[in-house]
Amino acid sequence: MSEGSRSHLRGLVEVAAASVLWGTGGLAVQLIREHDDLSPVTISAWRMALAAAVLLVALLVARRGRELVDLALSQPRQLLAVGAGTAAYQGLYFVSVTQVGVAVSTVVSLGLAPVLLTVAESVRHRRAPASSRLAVLVAALTGLVLVSVAGHESSTGPAPVMGVVLAIASGTTYALTTVAGGSISRTSSPLVLTSGMTLVGAAVLLPCLAFVDGARGTTDVAALAWLLYLGVLTMALAYVLLYSGLRVVAPSTAVTASLIEPVTAAVVAAVVLHEALGPAAVVGILLVLGAVAGLGRPSAAAGPVLPDPEVD
Repeated sequence: MSEGSRSHLRGLVEVAAASVLWGTGGLAVQLIREHDDLSPVTISAWRMALAAAVLLVALLVARRGRELVDLALSQPRQLLAVGAGTAAYQGLYFVSVTQVGVAVSTVVSLGLAPVLLTVAESVRHRRAPASSRLAVLVAALTGLVLVSVAGHESSTGPAPVMGVVLAIASGTTYALTTVAGGSISRTSSPLVLTSGMTLVGAAVLLPCLAFVDGARGTTDVAALAWLLYLGVLTMALAYVLLYSGLRVVAPSTAVTASLIEPVTAAVVAAVVLHEALGPAAVVGILLVLGAVAGLGRPSAAAGPVLPDPEVD
C-alpha cells in the first residue's frame, strides 16, 4: 500500500470515528431532557461553549495558545465562516426537525451534502465521477434513507415545506463549512482549528439563549454530566478527528463517510433503549457501512486522494 493510500485510509477512519461520536449525541440529548427540559438550542449552545473551554485549557497546557492567535490573525474570515457555519447548520437542522420530522430532515440535510460536493468536484475537474464512486454514493444514500425512515416516524411536522427548506439550508451550509474547514486544516493544527471554531460557534449560539423559551441552564448533576459528554466527546474530540481527517481526504469523501452518524444513532438506540431494528434498517446499516468501506479504495473514494500535509 502506498503512502498516499495509507494516509487516505487513516483520514477516513478519523472521519468515521468522529461520525460515531456524533451518532451518540442524540441519546445524550434525550437523557439530558429526561432530567431537565432544555431546548435543543440551549443544549447546542452549552455543548459548543463547553467544547471551547476544554480546548482552550488543552491549548494553554500544551503552550500552543499563540497558534490560535496566529490563525485568527492570518485567516479571520475563514475561521469565522467555519465557526458560524458549524453553529448555523446544526441550528437549522434542529429547527427543521420541529417542522418536518426527524426522518425527512436527516435524509435531506445529510444526503444533500455529499451530492452537492460530488457535483462540485465533477464540475471543477470537468469530468464525470467514476462509476465506482457513483456506486458508493448511491449505496450510502440508499442506506441513509432506509435507516432514517425505518428508525423514525414518517409523519411530518406542522410546516413541512419550511422544514424541507431549512433542511436544504442545513445540508448546503454543512457542505460549504466542510470545504472551508478542510481548506484551513491543510495549514493548521486540528486542535487549534477546532478551538477557534468552537469559540466562534459559542459566540454565535450563546446570545441565542436570550430568545429561548424555558430554562437556559441546569443544576441537575446528571444533565450536567451529559452536557459535558456532548461538549468534550461529540464536539471537541469529534471535530479534532474530523479536521485531522480532512487534511488527507476530500470534503465529499468526508461528508459521505459521516453518514455513519445516523447508523450509529440507530444501533445505540437498539442497544441502549431496546428499540427494534427492522429489516429495512438492517439493510440500510449494511449499505452505509459497505459504502464507507468502499471509500477506503482510492479509485472508489468520493473525491481525490490528497497528499498528507506537513502540519503538526
